[in-house]
Amino acid sequence: MGKVSSSEILNYFSDSSVLEHYQKATEQVGLWDSEKIVFSKTFPDPDLNLLELGWGTGRIIFGLWKRGYTKLMASDFSKPMIKRARILNKKFKTEITFQVEDATALSFSNDSFDGAIFGFNGLMQIPGRKNRFQAMQEIQRVLKPGSFFVFTTHDQSMPKWKKFWALERKKWKKGEQNPELLEFGDRFEETPRGKLYIHVPDVGDIRSDLQAAGFSVERDIVKSKICEESKLVNEYSDDCRFWIARKK
Repeated sequence: MGKVSSSEILNYFSDSSVLEHYQKATEQVGLWDSEKIVFSKTFPDPDLNLLELGWGTGRIIFGLWKRGYTKLMASDFSKPMIKRARILNKKFKTEITFQVEDATALSFSNDSFDGAIFGFNGLMQIPGRKNRFQAMQEIQRVLKPGSFFVFTTHDQSMPKWKKFWALERKKWKKGEQNPELLEFGDRFEETPRGKLYIHVPDVGDIRSDLQAAGFSVERDIVKSKICEESKLVNEYSDDCRFWIARKK
């Protein structure tokens, strides 16, 4: 049994049932209220040139378009996700640019964007801390100086998960962890659509990696502390932590 890899992640996000799940979220869930608050405060000017990474079928970026943002670049690792999003774009009739991109090796020039978003814990679905750090470095490279990077993660300190991670730590110390996992914090979530990989980080590790990648951490806040979300949003997503970082 091999270690989790980017090809395995790509296969998951190219599966038809996963595509349907993301399309449903795009059409029925849209932007969370917490996202509306964070994005409006972080990116107050709708003329900003924004990049979204790991955009899936467009739940966030179509929502931004509806709120008046027009200079939007949407990227995802999965070609089937992009294809599905283009179908949705015919319905929404936007002028958003779509592009297949690997977040660890972006094709854009230095200092190209006024802001970047990596929503719905997408950064944490890149296996391997060194690869997630490389993605942070790439995002920092393509942002203009002083620009913001907003993303979300789960974290090991959340009350719901404290017991789980305490038990996992004991497994790792004994060498009894799932052999497919790369590092402590990795987990697989069994979903109706298959086995979903995600890394659940330590808050200190995220702060350290952002600093080393050339960002300053302006704020981090848990979604449930920002506002009360609808039942639909809470069914779609567990609580998570928003990170707002600025390129130095």
